[in-house]
Amino acid sequence: MTHRLSSPLPAHSLPQSDPRPVPRTARRPTRTITRDRRIVFVNDVPTIDVVAAVVTDGDEILVCRRGPHIGQAGRWEFPGGKVEPGEDPVDALIREVREELGVGIRVTGHLSTDDTHVGDRIIRLACYRAELTAERPTDSTDHDELRWVSRGALDQFWWAEPDLPAVRILTAE
Repeated sequence: MTHRLSSPLPAHSLPQSDPRPVPRTARRPTRTITRDRRIVFVNDVPTIDVVAAVVTDGDEILVCRRGPHIGQAGRWEFPGGKVEPGEDPVDALIREVREELGVGIRVTGHLSTDDTHVGDRIIRLACYRAELTAERPTDSTDHDELRWVSRGALDQFWWAEPDLPAVRILTAE
């Protein structure tokens, strides 16, 4: 079994197999270690910083099904999106939710940050707890279905891989 560490290694410790420059904002070094703490390999994997809102209204949580026009269609996720270079993650989350759902949120705390390998890249998903500042959303630009569900029902959905660590935390609370 291997474990992923998200802490970056110094650039001088990375192998120099590819002479092309790698933008620092687009890639982060990742090391894989074994159970007995030996480094198996060091590589340079593209990392995408993404934020998601665990929006609650009373005892219900908003979950969204990815529409047919985007990757991982049919899987469920918490609303959010990519963090632009230089953008604060909380500001990115507020912007993404307004763009996707047309509603405002107030971020109330950090829930989790996890790295998930998806294809040939890493999705670094930071999930934040949030509340609506107005009415519940009824439509989405990226999703074909929105549902408000109880915490106990979260494990009944086919989740996008990056959202699973947050789902586990929420169902255990």
